[in-house]
Amino acid sequence: MSNSKRITVLMGGISSEREVSLASGKGVVEALRSLGHTVSTLDPGADLAALVTTLTEQKPDVVFNALHGRYGEDGCIQGVLNWIGVPYTHSGVRASATAMDKAAARAVFLSAGLPVAEGKLVAIEDLAKADPLPTPYVVKPVSEGSSVGVSIVRSGSNTRQEIVENWRYGPHALVEAFIPGKEITIGVLGDRALTVTDITPAPGGGHDFYDYDAKYTSGGSSHVLPAAIDDAVSKQACAIAVAAHQALGCSGASRSDFRLDDTGPGPARLVLLEVNTQPGMTATSLLPEQAAYCGISYPELCGWLVEQAACPQ
Repeated sequence: MSNSKRITVLMGGISSEREVSLASGKGVVEALRSLGHTVSTLDPGADLAALVTTLTEQKPDVVFNALHGRYGEDGCIQGVLNWIGVPYTHSGVRASATAMDKAAARAVFLSAGLPVAEGKLVAIEDLAKADPLPTPYVVKPVSEGSSVGVSIVRSGSNTRQEIVENWRYGPHALVEAFIPGKEITIGVLGDRALTVTDITPAPGGGHDFYDYDAKYTSGGSSHVLPAAIDDAVSKQACAIAVAAHQALGCSGASRSDFRLDDTGPGPARLVLLEVNTQPGMTATSLLPEQAAYCGISYPELCGWLVEQAACPQ
């Protein structure tokens, strides 16, 4: 293969999403090897010097970033790779850091005129004192992925105190109005939206939204693609996903998550929840599933991401 590259796949890491990243990385390694690339793996620990030393020894042409969560998708590893001048997949420092900070991403979406839920940043001790918004509302860590630490507070529940007692995600939380209806997601490759997937947590699984277990447990949720929604709404959602990708300055692939409130008598309402700059690449992940629906095989998707590799700022 004439365009064969030396590729290091970063996988694992030290975030709360380590296991998901290892699964993503395993699939990526197999796919890239099937394309004829020379592939090494690197599971970065807390020792930054060791990480740089190993990268220097492996001498990759490209780093495939299969890390998820803190340090992997928040701009940290992107800054290291920029510093040593190794091209890498997915978004750069600024887009990664902004997307990972849900409050900062909200500000970008609002300034771009994209639809978001009513919400605010609150000190976690203030959450213990009173409801910051009318119930039901959602409490989210500011900088975690894969729905880690996300809870819904409903009328008459004691959830608020439990959330505060178990909180380990920093001094603040993002609180947003709960949007009823469907959970949908849209993968974006470059400037192209793939399709709309309707995600329904499995009945009886104890999931009232698409939480971590629903995402990564086999049978934890069902994915319907393309989603059985009005064509005009689908097109609007795809346009918003591309606009969010561009507003953040994302590179390569991203995935935008939405709520679609179709519960009222009026027109359906789309609300953008977040943009994932490091979408999952496991066997059950949404981006590879959407790419396959659009005729892009898993190895082709991995190969395309390698072709887009750069040192974006």
